[in-house]
Amino acid sequence: MIHRPKPPQVRRRCFLRAAGVAAAAPFILPARARGANGRITMALLGSGSRGTADMRGFLDEDGIQVIAACDVQQDRRENLAKLVNDHYGANVCTAYRDFREVLQRDDVDMVLIAPQDHWHAVMAVMAAERGMDMYCEKPLGVSVRECQAIRDAVRRHGVVFQTGTQQRSQRNFRHACELARNGYLGAIHTVEVAAPGPHYQRKYKGPVGPQPVPENLDYEMYVGPAAMKPYNEGRLAWPDWYLIWDYCVGFITNWGVHHLDIALWGCPRLAQATFDLECTADYRNDGLCDNVNGWRATFAYADGLRMNFSDTDHPYEQGCKFIGDEGWVHVNRKGIKAEPESLLKQVMRPGEIHLHESEHHQHDLVESMRSRRDPVAPVEAGCRASYFGMIADIAARVRRPVRWDPVAERFENDAEASRLLVRPMRAPWSA
Repeated sequence: MIHRPKPPQVRRRCFLRAAGVAAAAPFILPARARGANGRITMALLGSGSRGTADMRGFLDEDGIQVIAACDVQQDRRENLAKLVNDHYGANVCTAYRDFREVLQRDDVDMVLIAPQDHWHAVMAVMAAERGMDMYCEKPLGVSVRECQAIRDAVRRHGVVFQTGTQQRSQRNFRHACELARNGYLGAIHTVEVAAPGPHYQRKYKGPVGPQPVPENLDYEMYVGPAAMKPYNEGRLAWPDWYLIWDYCVGFITNWGVHHLDIALWGCPRLAQATFDLECTADYRNDGLCDNVNGWRATFAYADGLRMNFSDTDHPYEQGCKFIGDEGWVHVNRKGIKAEPESLLKQVMRPGEIHLHESEHHQHDLVESMRSRRDPVAPVEAGCRASYFGMIADIAARVRRPVRWDPVAERFENDAEASRLLVRPMRAPWSA
């Protein structure tokens, strides 16, 4: 455990500001002692299937100890705490219903944030204010402004942040991006991206009217900053909640973020110049499910660069494909292929671009906490990859082309589209 005094919250924040952290510096807190010696303590906020899987990746990390598990569902938080305590053979992990109680602990160094998407910004901003490092599931919220709020809070308070875009910690994705960035494909003119959409259908088939709230659920805290709607078990079912606008933009963002992230990693120009964006989409109208179903978007740049983005096989193959005037490479979780095929064996030479090498997403964060450097999926990357899907959804909703300035992060001369960059939060929540 990292031993330190227990100052009031304001003093802890003042310490962070006094550390002189640059807003976008690769060194986060050069003088910070946390994690440099001894163990790192962590807490899990959101102990569903995704959060539990993420947490398992930390359990066997040397020097890491999970000491808190939080969830609005009693059985989930208690089961997770038991899993952790059984792993350690000791009663070290406490179960919590309210994440704010976890954030008030002075012995928590890092939090793993994995509730429904509409909670990400609130939790991450509050954790940053407490000076806690983070592993945060993607996307970084349900609006562009929420993504920006997380990014700004992370840099303002000088904490280390790993986005849950774990493809960056897989060799094939890194190799594809290094081929694209080092000119092995020639000049990149087209990027094709596709992610699952209509493949996911609701599981809950019962009535959609109000139902009694189960005793083991804190429904007020489940809803949190989203609009309050009467409880129905379909609002908690998997994958149903991913398909409900109140809690998730939809798979255009929640799944799309993974391959959009690879597109931006391998072709940074996509996020450096103004582009015209068109998107057509259909929307779910099935029980409680009401967000985007299938989509097809085009990002067009003045120099001829284009990114085409669709749901899987309509028409693009799932994954990310970089196409240049001398070859192409396509990568997804099933594998990597290229033309010419010899590119698959290409070794990057000294002096070329070598991207951050990580083989294990959780371990990479632990090492970054100790060194106080950015991990492989820093907050800026998570922010951009998240909102590229969101602005495509906005273009579909306004049903006309829009122009986006990625430097200023705004639509040009479009009040209607700009209003959709922000989603109101139910009181008393804010980010």
